[in-house]
Amino acid sequence: MSSSCSGLSRVLVAVATALASASSSCPETWGSPGVQYGQPGRSMTLCCPGVTAGAPVSWFRDHETSLLQGPDSGLGQELVLTQADSTDEGTYICRTLDGALGGMVTLQLGYPPARPLVSCRAADYENFSCTWSPSQVSGLPTRYLTSYRKKTVPGTDGQRMSPSTGPWPCPQDPPGAARCVVHGAEFWSQYRINVTEVNPLGVSTRLLDVSLQSILRPDPPQGLRVESVPGYPRRLRASWTYPASWPRQPHFLLKFRLQYRPVQHPAWSTVEPTGLEEVITDAVAGLPHAVRVSARDFLDAGIWSAWSPEAWGTPSTEPLPKEIPAGSQPHTQPEEDTQVDSPAPPRPSLLPDLLPLDHRDPLEQVAVLASLGIFSFLGLAAGALALGLWLRLRPDGKDGPQKPGFLAPMIPVDKLPGETKKSGDEEMRGVVLCRRPWKMDGNGQMIRIFGSSKCMGCRSPAFVEPM
Repeated sequence: MSSSCSGLSRVLVAVATALASASSSCPETWGSPGVQYGQPGRSMTLCCPGVTAGAPVSWFRDHETSLLQGPDSGLGQELVLTQADSTDEGTYICRTLDGALGGMVTLQLGYPPARPLVSCRAADYENFSCTWSPSQVSGLPTRYLTSYRKKTVPGTDGQRMSPSTGPWPCPQDPPGAARCVVHGAEFWSQYRINVTEVNPLGVSTRLLDVSLQSILRPDPPQGLRVESVPGYPRRLRASWTYPASWPRQPHFLLKFRLQYRPVQHPAWSTVEPTGLEEVITDAVAGLPHAVRVSARDFLDAGIWSAWSPEAWGTPSTEPLPKEIPAGSQPHTQPEEDTQVDSPAPPRPSLLPDLLPLDHRDPLEQVAVLASLGIFSFLGLAAGALALGLWLRLRPDGKDGPQKPGFLAPMIPVDKLPGETKKSGDEEMRGVVLCRRPWKMDGNGQMIRIFGSSKCMGCRSPAFVEPM
């Protein structure tokens, strides 16, 4: 009997202890232990972490002896601060009735998170990164949760949560940084980025839809060099290379723009080279020049890159070489055989400096010539077609005015209008079957009838009246 009572008492004690521990536990803290967070202007309830629920305690400010709240307040282990402000921030101490230290609580005030500001950029056509910043300073410890998924075509609800579309975590690089990187993206696909800001007072999420075509911005070109052209006091040669982050492929090339100016002038001159070098032909002689270059996708996807670091160069001050007479031979020492393999510097042209160098691509010249040939052929074909139509549709001029007597030698006398023809004993005067602009007079001569240029009508010989 005693054993059963002792067993029952142990069960009751365990249940009471569990209930007490459950009721006495303070809310779990976010972040550092022993810190509670609140919002200015709101009421705050501090909980003494080292005592059971309902146990009366006394509250003090750290390094102060004045009592904030006594054990007879009826609030037990809690301390209530109405409309907390910045003066209430700090450390609080709670003590039990016997004066023992119950625990310490630090109050920190701040604001709930707002939706973060997110932007994404692709330095090449395979990877992109997103960065973010808080739109409002909360004053509280903050974490960010980042993920992404591939957007599907509207109406394909069955594929909306497919494993092939995500969501996947967007790893922060390095951990804790305000930046995450997506590797192996598809250039023609769209993605939805999820950046969630979390602090002790709540969460806030920003969703951003991006495509690599719209966020593409290459890194600046590298290895920019500016060199003078010997013998040309107004020319500079600039050269550069692709950025290391851009995998150079036949289908994804870059185009470039170059700016230059004398260091004393603030205005830049801009040109768009066709390759990885450009010859400046209007530099100011004797002045150093600043040159910079930027890049963009060859098909105008995205935007221009940032400008490369400036490189400086000064045009050459060497004069042009003098022309050597044809009959004289300069006395020069024979060069060593070791210099045969080294490339010889190009001989400068003797043309005036105002004539720019021709650095056009041979393929471009071939394309221009082919275009001119096609346009010339089309022009000749159109001219030939127009001439043929004109020859086919022009009036033949048979009914036009003719000179008097033009047909007289060609018309037989017996066929002429007005000629008398005898048949037996009857004489009938010939009838004009078709009126022409001439007629036969009494002397047998053709005379012109003015005011008539067309055949006015015909009559059948059956209607001929006798003379």
